[in-house]
Amino acid sequence: MKMAFRFQFGFNMFPEIPRPFNTQYKCFSVSMLPGTYRQDVERGGKIIMPPSALEQLTRLNINYPMLFKLTNKKTNRITHCGVLEFVADEGKVYLPYWMMHNLLLEEAELINVESVSLPVARFSRFQPQSEDFLDITNPKAVLENGLRNFACLTTGDVIAIKYNQKIYEMCVLETRPGPAVSIIECDMNVEFAPPVGYVEPEQDVKKEDEPVDLADLMPAPAGFVPFKGEGNRLDGKKRKDSATNTAINKPTYIRGIPDYDYKIGTITFLRNVKPVSNKETKDQDQFKAFTGEGFSLRKSRK
Repeated sequence: MKMAFRFQFGFNMFPEIPRPFNTQYKCFSVSMLPGTYRQDVERGGKIIMPPSALEQLTRLNINYPMLFKLTNKKTNRITHCGVLEFVADEGKVYLPYWMMHNLLLEEAELINVESVSLPVARFSRFQPQSEDFLDITNPKAVLENGLRNFACLTTGDVIAIKYNQKIYEMCVLETRPGPAVSIIECDMNVEFAPPVGYVEPEQDVKKEDEPVDLADLMPAPAGFVPFKGEGNRLDGKKRKDSATNTAINKPTYIRGIPDYDYKIGTITFLRNVKPVSNKETKDQDQFKAFTGEGFSLRKSRK
């Protein structure tokens, strides 16, 4: 019994090797694009190319997503971008204004456009160019929403993010695993550096060796304090402080009122001190004249 094998060869069995796309165009800002002003192009990191570029890219069997390297050969400034549409006039490309500013390009100057393949981003670090960025409640969410209009990032670029009708400029300080990365369908960790011109507020910190006076922490004593003054001798001599005088000048302990003369490291036992009741305090406050007892000088006869 014989078996016959048939082989059918198709056009896609040996796919063509991708060939690079490299050409020059006159660049213009988005504001020069005919028709309605395209804010979606200005907010992102993608350009508009002519229809002939799409035909040429298809013939070259370029890899997707389409990413391009833009080079200003006069200044050797480079950046990377994606493509949004192929509706530009022949021989022209339209770029966001922030991208032209990074490349130091003027209107109608030549720019070199080259197809590239970039690694997928894993990490990036940004530095806001204004302290106003600190007023945003959730900066990572704002950045994530703004980067949806970008296809790739290049280290050193200053990108523009719009939030609440305000433009925030962000400098790309670092990207990993390379100086230029693709951010299409990736999990990227993001960090923020302090904004340009930001200075952390100074905090008044007391030295650890400086002693703390509890009298400064306690409120000022209120109410009447008996025997608070100082005594003087009639003969003009200086009074000698004794334990008796100290005891006399010391105010009576009243429960509920803190001891403002307390010294750190001492313990005072007040077990024998009779607490002053509210009734006694009330009786002392209400003064009554001639409430004492009287005595007669004559002796009573029995």
